[in-house]
Amino acid sequence: MRNSEFGTIFDADNHYWEAHDAFTRYRDPKFKDRGLRLVEKDGIVRYYISDKVHPILPGPGDLHGRPVPGSLFDYFAGTAPSDPHQPSLWSERPADHPEWYNRDARLTCMDDQGIEACWLFPSHGVCIEGPMQPDIEASLHILGAFNRWIEEDWGFAYKNRIFAAPLLSLSDLDAAVRDLEWAIARGARIITIRNGPVFTASGMRSPADSVFDPFWARVEEAGITATVHAGFEDGYGSVDSAVGKVWNLDLEGKTKTMSVGLEDTSDFDTNLISMIQKHRLVRDFAAVLVAHGLFVRFPRLKFAFIENGGTWVASLLRDLSVAHVQHPGMFAQHPVDQFHRNCWVAPFVEDDVADLAKHIPVERILFGSDWPHAEGVGNPRDFFDNLAGFSEADKRKIMLENARELTFA
Repeated sequence: MRNSEFGTIFDADNHYWEAHDAFTRYRDPKFKDRGLRLVEKDGIVRYYISDKVHPILPGPGDLHGRPVPGSLFDYFAGTAPSDPHQPSLWSERPADHPEWYNRDARLTCMDDQGIEACWLFPSHGVCIEGPMQPDIEASLHILGAFNRWIEEDWGFAYKNRIFAAPLLSLSDLDAAVRDLEWAIARGARIITIRNGPVFTASGMRSPADSVFDPFWARVEEAGITATVHAGFEDGYGSVDSAVGKVWNLDLEGKTKTMSVGLEDTSDFDTNLISMIQKHRLVRDFAAVLVAHGLFVRFPRLKFAFIENGGTWVASLLRDLSVAHVQHPGMFAQHPVDQFHRNCWVAPFVEDDVADLAKHIPVERILFGSDWPHAEGVGNPRDFFDNLAGFSEADKRKIMLENARELTFA
């Protein structure tokens, strides 16, 4: 069956570009100088955290040129170098792309692309919670204001086709449960949390710590899907620094990634630590969820890893399996069985999907295009190129049925 004959697909990793008021429309004035804020310097509106420019984000999506979708595919596939200042990364005028900002225009675009439904994630929102620390109060307020903007502009289940994810935080349990109930009451079918350890007033905690069980119990009871989507992560800054110190790498005052996700190829030490640490966070995150018993306590919990790739899965499952044999009693249930039962993975658009299918059931693989980002594919259906060796039934599971079941079951 050719791509054009397949029928509609379900994209588990679509994005919007945040408008200039996404984080401020519902912000209480008392937080105008705390958390994420907008500052105009030299005629350019930028995101600031307190008195410092955001480490990687250039500024609101509707006030800056945006990239051509898929223009960095070869770069992230490792088949071609790329200039972080190439014109294609900033050439698209926001006014020319209402589908990136307006849900009805997006529906028309989805019809043209043959997309039945999509999970919709922030572009900038996944990069804000970490940098706002340690001001947890401001962080939670800004995330709450952002979720109100998401619900108003996109909807959590708009026409049962666009399923925008509210961005929740576990930093305060009572607030997390309250915000979760708010989202569920407004039709949310998926939620997303930050990809990393939880910032709390008493220090960092595992998201699978039993103290957060009331939150996870409600997620399981509601039957919705919890996701983690890669973003800018300050929670592992100390880990990067520790590894760098061991290997005598100079990382002082340096940021590993730039605003479009490109490595800073001008600095050897920065690039080396980025290579060493690649996929470290998501692998550790998944290991902790299993090891700390989240899926034993909540066996019906559905957890999806979005835009984290899939190449880390094989090594994680092997190590979990070995630990299970070497340390009897470490896991209440076989850890690989837990992962296979409770976890779904969306491989990167450049990943070898057939290799991932050797390690997890095909029923646990999700298609995500990352559209309209530069590092994704130019057209969501281009993902079919990764599935040449799969049966028609398995293609249908990956491209449509798995995400559909997670959303509507």
